Amino acid sequence: MNFLSLPDLAARLGRDRRELEKLVSRGRIPGHKVEGEWRFHPSEITHWLEQEMRGYTSDELAAVEVLQNSQEVVSDLPVMQLLQPEFVQAPIDARTRRSVLETMLEVAGRTWQVWEPALLLSAILEREAVLSTGFENGVAIPHPRNPMPQALGQSIIAYGRTDSGVPFGAPKRALSDLFFLVLARDSRTHLLVLARLGRMLQLPGLLDALRSAPDNPASYAVICNADRLLAAD
Repeated sequence: MNFLSLPDLAARLGRDRRELEKLVSRGRIPGHKVEGEWRFHPSEITHWLEQEMRGYTSDELAAVEVLQNSQEVVSDLPVMQLLQPEFVQAPIDARTRRSVLETMLEVAGRTWQVWEPALLLSAILEREAVLSTGFENGVAIPHPRNPMPQALGQSIIAYGRTDSGVPFGAPKRALSDLFFLVLARDSRTHLLVLARLGRMLQLPGLLDALRSAPDNPASYAVICNADRLLAAD
C-alpha cells in the first residue's frame, strides 16, 4: 500500500494543503512523519473521513460525493445501483445486533454475490466493537472496517427494518430499527455510498416514510425516490 503525501491528501479531500497540515500537526488527522514529511495511510484516512462524515451537513456530504466521483467512481444513483429489490426486507425478524447482521447478510446473499458470509460477519462485528454504526435517529449503517473484495462478487447495499428497536450500540442508548448494510469492494465506493446515505437520511420525512412502508416494494420505492431526488439536486 502506497502512502499519500500531503499534496495527495489535499487533492483527495479537496481541501487546502495548509489547513490539512495544521490539522495533522494537532493530531486531528492520522499521519506519520517520514524523513521530515507527512505521510498518510489510505485506510487510516478512509476511517478518519468516515467518522468525520457522521457530523457533516448535506452540502458537505455532497462535496464528498463529487470528490469520489471525480476519482472514477461515477454514479449519479449510487444507492439504486447497488440496492436491488431482492436486497430489501421489511420487516426482518431479529432482536439482537448479531441476529440483525446475520439476517441482513442472508438478504444480501440472495443473488449469490456474497461469497464469504462468515468472514463478512466477523469483520462487521469487529467494526461495531470499535464504534457502533448506529445513530440516535434509529438508523444503523453496518459495514466492515475495510473493503473486502475477496468476499464479494460485487458491491452491495441491503436494507432491512425491524418492527421494534434493537440495541445496536447507538449514542445515548437509542434503539435501531432501520438498517442499511453496506458491502463495498473498494474504499471510494464505500465513501460515496456513505455520503449519499448520509444525505438521504437528512431528507425531511424519509425516516417516517420508511417506517410506515407496508412491504418490500414500498420500502424500495421510498429509497429509490430519495436517491433520484438527491441526484437531481
